[in-house]
Amino acid sequence: MSTIYIRTLKRAEHTVFCVQDGQKFFYDSQFNRRIPYSSGQQIKRSVFDKLSAVLKEQPAPTTFLFDVTSKGELKEGEVFSTCDPVYPDQLFGGWMKASKGGDEKTLKRRSPLSISAMRGLHPLLAGVDNENVSFDRSDRPNNRVIVRNETGQALTAEEVDVLLTGKDRSLNRKWIPDNRRAGGLFILDIALDLRRLFSVSHNPMEPEISSETEISLRETGWVESENVFGKCLIAPQVVRAKLIPALAEAIIEWNISSNQSRTFSLMETLAVTISDNANKIATSIRAKLSDEEDNKVYPIIEEELAGVSTFVTLAAGGYIKTKSETSNALEKAKAELIRLMLAFPYENQLTP
Repeated sequence: MSTIYIRTLKRAEHTVFCVQDGQKFFYDSQFNRRIPYSSGQQIKRSVFDKLSAVLKEQPAPTTFLFDVTSKGELKEGEVFSTCDPVYPDQLFGGWMKASKGGDEKTLKRRSPLSISAMRGLHPLLAGVDNENVSFDRSDRPNNRVIVRNETGQALTAEEVDVLLTGKDRSLNRKWIPDNRRAGGLFILDIALDLRRLFSVSHNPMEPEISSETEISLRETGWVESENVFGKCLIAPQVVRAKLIPALAEAIIEWNISSNQSRTFSLMETLAVTISDNANKIATSIRAKLSDEEDNKVYPIIEEELAGVSTFVTLAAGGYIKTKSETSNALEKAKAELIRLMLAFPYENQLTP
């Protein structure tokens, strides 16, 4: 096994994944519905935020470069990652550093985690609702109201009174129309490439790290090895033993915490499936159209699918017919991920 596939089923109710006109969505042409989604980039950020919290470590710093123009104005330049696998979010998240002018070799590491968008399990099992909301502070007598004319000058209280004469208008409320909220059953897929997980290539033609970083890694116990991508350095066993449980917890326990102050949802996990077969993962949690009713769909969790480990939480029983839900399903899923990651021969990948 060189790749672990993880499918996660979550339920969201009346919430926002990421603000874009209220809630990002795509259009499903077969069922003529707007389907809300959370991008893979946002999920990746959520996973690594959880990873940093579990490890109690700060993420790697980022370098922002700016150029000063001949007019003395600041112009945005490159943004550089640290490009150092000592930082867990860099080791697992990858990086790209391309210097301006091409004076230095580009450093590029592909992330061992491929993360899909979180989207509806089926177009008929997830959707977008619209609502009108208001920002109302009319109950506070100490509010300040400033009305400006076309030149930006504030009007006097008398001028405001004249302006509002004959108008039924409150200046202590804001009407916010057409806010989109997401709800339903959602799935997310992660492919975990074990060959790249703890290995860093030092191919001089396509470098992932600088020569200075390579020397530093060797001094701290990184081991010389080789995999299907060429010669590489492997993180020492003590590092792997520390990071594997933290990564497993981040993959299973991540949550979206941004953009939800008004519309928080627990987004509870209903089920997790783990396999080394991408096709079986696709069938492990799925939906099926009803044979008897139009526009009716049933969510399905395959609880006894050969080659797939399935973990069903107690919350799933409220939305899907299941038989194997347990109170410690997520703990078991984490244990299975840890077992699979620990079993991989990172230092002897080419050994038969």
